[in-house]
Amino acid sequence: MAGPSGTAQWASESLALGKLRVYRAYARRWVFLLVVSLLSCSNAMLWLSFAPVADTIAQFFSLSTNQVNWLSLVYFVVSIPSGLVAIWVLDSVGLRWATILCASLNFVGSVLRAMPCMPATVPSPFAFLMCGQSLCALAQTLVVFSPAKLAALWFPEHQRATANMIGTMANPLGALVANVLSPALVKKEGDVPLMLGIYVIPAGLACLLATACLWESVPPTPPSAGAAQSTSEKFLDGLKLLLRNKAYVVLAVCFGGGIGIFSSFSVLLQQVLCVEGYSNEFAGLCGALFIVSGILGALGLGLYVDRTRHFTEAVKVGFCLTSLVCVAFAVVSQLRGQAIALAIICALLGLFGFSVAPVATELAVECSFPVGEGAAAGLVFVLGQVEGVLVMLLLTALTVRRSKPGFSTCRGDQDSLDWEVPMLLMAGLCTLFSCCLVLFFHTPYRRLQAEASTGPCDKDHAAPWQTLPEAPSGHPEGPGSSEAAGSPVAAHS
Repeated sequence: MAGPSGTAQWASESLALGKLRVYRAYARRWVFLLVVSLLSCSNAMLWLSFAPVADTIAQFFSLSTNQVNWLSLVYFVVSIPSGLVAIWVLDSVGLRWATILCASLNFVGSVLRAMPCMPATVPSPFAFLMCGQSLCALAQTLVVFSPAKLAALWFPEHQRATANMIGTMANPLGALVANVLSPALVKKEGDVPLMLGIYVIPAGLACLLATACLWESVPPTPPSAGAAQSTSEKFLDGLKLLLRNKAYVVLAVCFGGGIGIFSSFSVLLQQVLCVEGYSNEFAGLCGALFIVSGILGALGLGLYVDRTRHFTEAVKVGFCLTSLVCVAFAVVSQLRGQAIALAIICALLGLFGFSVAPVATELAVECSFPVGEGAAAGLVFVLGQVEGVLVMLLLTALTVRRSKPGFSTCRGDQDSLDWEVPMLLMAGLCTLFSCCLVLFFHTPYRRLQAEASTGPCDKDHAAPWQTLPEAPSGHPEGPGSSEAAGSPVAAHS
């Protein structure tokens, strides 16, 4: 029977070898990322599908412009209360079931939107449209919160920001597709049913892949020390820790405000430009340039911060440059014949604004560790939706009627609205959030510090975890112990 010295020796050897554990990243992490990205892309397509052709949609369904705006605005309203539930689902139920639930809601919502265009007469088409959009809005909260958690649980340290960037940028990619596809499909009122039917296809494909290709929420072996330590605080405890974290609150309010401004910009872009004589196709092009440049910028910035870890600097510089471009848009959008300048400004707005979104999400996780990734990213998004509702309602409320301009290309009741004051307000809010972030946001990178203290190796195709030496007989974790059977070492021996 071993004495105290044997037990002490075993414990010291176990601790030493525990620090030499090699973590493993599985190839199927890319399949999970592909499914989440496709789902996020489809969801954003459904969100913004009406906005680029708002005037035609209003005429086809006999709706007012405000009713069409609410088909996009409902995403903000529904996601505010459901966002807190989505945080709990992600951290408690797991990524796999959360993704399957999200894909199902998204698909059913897309089908409901198409119901008013069926051969059978539908008494209230707006009710079906709103119900379908509401289900898609419920799905949005789950899929938008997922990339940060997926990157943390499945990807090694040197790929986290890139994976988060891919998952996050799939959402604006969907908005890009909607900006281009909707005006291309809807040339006249009779094309609306075709548009709604086409948007069902990617939603159905995402639902099929989520159900058939996702097998587990977490990998058998964690890819990094951060993933191994990702225990996720209890829901209410995590929220309390976040609200007490000054750096996180500043980031959440400022970045959430940025989300609200960009969401309002995407929804209202066509209405702002058509008043000054720009076509729906040009508004769609501007929206496309806004998103494409943002995706390209996010790709470069994600690779940069993966190597340098300059999260804070990248976000602050991006916010400041975004404010300058937002001011330029507020001025130039009120002028006629400035198509080239507007196209360049929209591209720069996406390059500087959208590109910081995945980095800011990673920064939210870094400054709030060890709170769960779903809670850290989710609360930022919920605040963004709250601020988005307030910003959009404020911008639309500040529009005033003016004598009908002869060069307006708007249809219905949009042609007499003046957007000058709302656009200047949007630029002012963007500048205010940027100043607050630069002046008041300071934080250490808590997750990186925790990982550095454990000192593991991260490799894409690493060997299984090291097997610890057998404990002396009679030790609580020695042969015959019930705890040993459930340990990570035993599970991978």
